[in-house]
Amino acid sequence: MVRKLRIVVPVLLCVSVLALAGCGSKKATDAAMQTESANVGQAEPLDSKPMGVLEGRTTAPMKPLYFDFDKSNIRQDQVSRMEGNADYLKENPSFRIRIEGNTDPRGTNEYNLALGERRALSAKKDLLKRGIPEANMTTVSYGEERILVHGDDETAWALNRRDDFIVVE
Repeated sequence: MVRKLRIVVPVLLCVSVLALAGCGSKKATDAAMQTESANVGQAEPLDSKPMGVLEGRTTAPMKPLYFDFDKSNIRQDQVSRMEGNADYLKENPSFRIRIEGNTDPRGTNEYNLALGERRALSAKKDLLKRGIPEANMTTVSYGEERILVHGDDETAWALNRRDDFIVVE
């Protein structure tokens, strides 16, 4: 037993010294980082038309449409959002949009994909009634795959039950 320790201990000591030697100086790494930061380009102007996101994943200034649990009909308190989205699309007739139907995580994947599709089609139908050409709109359902707010409470679920309106030009 002692004889094995006489062999194992020096071997472990050598391996430890070699491993720690690989953690050498940081001077080369620091110099490389300074060289890389010196190669950073000039800041580009942001003169393009702003098309950010205000709420959900919807392209600003449009707003997402929220739904009740297990429903795809447009709630009365969401009608003004649809009116505003339609007005924006009428002012920008060259814009093409993708209506993305989303659900909260409750329910099966298959059921949520179908519910998300019904929600997206409901919004599309409403926009058609408001004069937006069908050729300017596509729909997709993400079901529960694109959760916006994580949580297991009604607030999080309510924010995930939505349609997003994305300008795809």
